[in-house]
Amino acid sequence: MPGQVYKHHRVAHVLAEEIRAGVHADGSKLPGEHALRERFGVSRTTVRQALNVLGEQGLIETHAGIGSLVTFDGTPLDQRLGWTRALAAQGTELTTETLRFERIRDEALAGELGLPSTRFIALDRVRRLVGGHGVSLELSRVPAVADLLDLPERGLDEGSLSRTLAAAGRVPDSGEAHISVVGLTTDEAAILHRSPEESFLRVAQVFRGADGDVVEQVTSLLDPSRFQLHVRTGRGAHL
Repeated sequence: MPGQVYKHHRVAHVLAEEIRAGVHADGSKLPGEHALRERFGVSRTTVRQALNVLGEQGLIETHAGIGSLVTFDGTPLDQRLGWTRALAAQGTELTTETLRFERIRDEALAGELGLPSTRFIALDRVRRLVGGHGVSLELSRVPAVADLLDLPERGLDEGSLSRTLAAAGRVPDSGEAHISVVGLTTDEAAILHRSPEESFLRVAQVFRGADGDVVEQVTSLLDPSRFQLHVRTGRGAHL
């Protein structure tokens, strides 16, 4: 792991220096992932981690080949920051309450995902506006591989699960989502401080790495009056 972390930071540093020096003209695309892999002699995962670092530094915007963009009140959310920080950046006060963060066993989910191990890290969070009005409930399940077993004790990197997974080399390469409209159960309504049977968007997603391994499975309940999902296509990293 230390070598892998060093590699993606080295790649990010070189590209950042080139961007600042004007090697890549304003608005142009960086070389494709295959070209970057060949140039630096690194894996696809390392390249993607390096691009994530450049994105966090505000030097590029990355777009997956096919994915979804989440907006809140019409404003796109930068998921690299985590929704709470992204909303705070646009002036929306939102609090995040962790309901559950622990190791669990889930045979049904392991079978659904085709995993040999039933061990997962469970992270359940509710996000609220000022006054306690819940706008989202997210149930994340991450395979409890060796380097993530102590995650509940260690905690998240700056409160972001996606950032924590990327630092561990668990970078999503593809994803699948199922979206539906459901009525809140009594328990869900109580957590969100909403009414039972109130309509919410249900988004069930599975993210996999370049090797096909499951990175994360997450089921989200989103207030449809505040959140929208926009499907986007295209590939590339743009300045």
